[in-house]
Amino acid sequence: MSDIIQLLPDSVANQIAAGEVIQRPASIIKELVENSVDAGATSITIAVVDAGRTSIQVIDNGKGMSETDARLSFERHATSKIKSASDLFALNTMGFRGEALASIAAVAQVELKTRREEDEIGTHISIAASKVVGQEVCACPVGANFLVENLFYNIPARRKFLKSNSTELNHIVTAFERIALVYPHVAFKMYSNGAEMFHLPVAGQKQRIIDIFGKRLHQDLLSMDVDTTLCKVSGFVGKPESAKKKGVHQYFFVNGRYMKHPYFHKAIQTAYERLIPQGDQIPYFLYITVNPEDIDVNIHPTKTEIKFENEQAIWQILLAGTRETIGMFSDVPSFNFDTEGQLDIPVFNPTVHREAPTVTANSKYNPFESSATTYPSPKHNSNWEQLYAGLKSDDEVEPTLFPNGDIPKTIEAANTASSLAEDRSPAHYQYKAKYVLTAVKSGLMFVDQYRAHTRVLYEKYIKQIEGRSGTSQRVLFPEVIQLSVSDHLVLEKIWDDVAGLGFELTDLGANNYAINSIPADCVGINPIDMLEDIIATTRERGTQVQADINHSIALSLARHSAIPYGQILSNEEMEHLINGLFSCSNVNYSPNGEKILTILKQNDIEQMLD
Repeated sequence: MSDIIQLLPDSVANQIAAGEVIQRPASIIKELVENSVDAGATSITIAVVDAGRTSIQVIDNGKGMSETDARLSFERHATSKIKSASDLFALNTMGFRGEALASIAAVAQVELKTRREEDEIGTHISIAASKVVGQEVCACPVGANFLVENLFYNIPARRKFLKSNSTELNHIVTAFERIALVYPHVAFKMYSNGAEMFHLPVAGQKQRIIDIFGKRLHQDLLSMDVDTTLCKVSGFVGKPESAKKKGVHQYFFVNGRYMKHPYFHKAIQTAYERLIPQGDQIPYFLYITVNPEDIDVNIHPTKTEIKFENEQAIWQILLAGTRETIGMFSDVPSFNFDTEGQLDIPVFNPTVHREAPTVTANSKYNPFESSATTYPSPKHNSNWEQLYAGLKSDDEVEPTLFPNGDIPKTIEAANTASSLAEDRSPAHYQYKAKYVLTAVKSGLMFVDQYRAHTRVLYEKYIKQIEGRSGTSQRVLFPEVIQLSVSDHLVLEKIWDDVAGLGFELTDLGANNYAINSIPADCVGINPIDMLEDIIATTRERGTQVQADINHSIALSLARHSAIPYGQILSNEEMEHLINGLFSCSNVNYSPNGEKILTILKQNDIEQMLD
């Protein structure tokens, strides 16, 4: 029997390696820009066409490469950043594996023009599917110019699984932001289909954050600076009032490298306990500097997972540093020197004698003596029947539970819609401004007013989006919302659906929009917060299927417009809410799966009172 084990050709091995390193166009942006940073570039320009499907170009003014280095850089495991295994534990560069360029060249057509400062002419190399197509000298500026075209042209299955252009461009922007936030001393430009998306000049750390995410973030950030023998932590954390449910910016960087670390994230959230509502998130941009020997970044090809030798100690440092930053922000009390119209409270003077207050009582008073003063009892109206005139008996009350004749599709197993409609009391009771209690045939029904109204509004908004029938309410003074580039891309995707709900937006340029009209049901709600929540929810749930987009928009708007906890309702308002709930397609659960109602059965009530 012949041997069956054989070595794979280099082209196949490169394609296998590329499956881990190059997952989508954003992966190429990350690898090429990181190489430019490692080359000492102070200016980097990125240009993509069709979200990277057609071409990706990265131009830098780094130190460039010689003719030999340019050819060797596309070989697997060829790198200038480490020389031995021990160097893995003392990394000061972004890349180190030597797989990126080889992986890119295995799945695309690549052209490289590069020149060193000491060379008079540069080198031009063309590679396709790991094969060198041509190499020649050329005139080019100092640095490197990478052009990657026709990504995954030789792997149709991988190309087929790329998402829409808007989604892929959003991933590219995310990867770009993670690098640009770390290197404020590097100027960046980014173009998409010839249109400028980013123009980031050299700036300070906070200014770079504002240039990327907008001026609104400026007033929400607190400076944090902790220096210990174990690590150094600098950056910014948000004020407690900047907390939001969704759409917050949270970034950890270690030695200039972006990372994901749920354990450290917990430390930041713990510092804000009892300062922000439960479930809210706080923005932060934290830069951690540790000894390279104390971390291991060689865990995953994306290098976003990092192991720390002193993880628990750094957790405590993050917690203490965040609490100290919050404490310094809240430490200075505010004084009000305007005393006009306020009560004049005298200051205690121990030298001035004051008489103690005395209490006088009638020592001869006896409440049991017949001569004691008697007080007349209140008069009762003997014509009590008049108080109930016009009210019908329970048997005469016309059921109004389903005004449109719609019958719920789902209901509690033991309580059908018809059983709830029978003998339902027209009177309701609101408990702690949170629950609506209604007597039904089988017992006592508890309804969560916020979740119930969210369900009612959600189904209403879904119909408006699908039919583009939303009504608008003009605002007296238009609000201006400034979006980041990534949020702008999401808004473009859902523009027609947002307009169908009743929003009227005017593009002011530079990702700024004027909100001229809002849905008619949302008067009194902050339109900027409402629109930001819609964008954040859409980003979280994805923008691939139109039904998912509609669901995200309708859910966000319904949650903002629903009756909040703590709002007192009249009996008429509670009746309207209950009727609206039972005309919905699902009365049991809110759109995000939370239970709306429950019934305390009559038998259970009687047993509790036995």
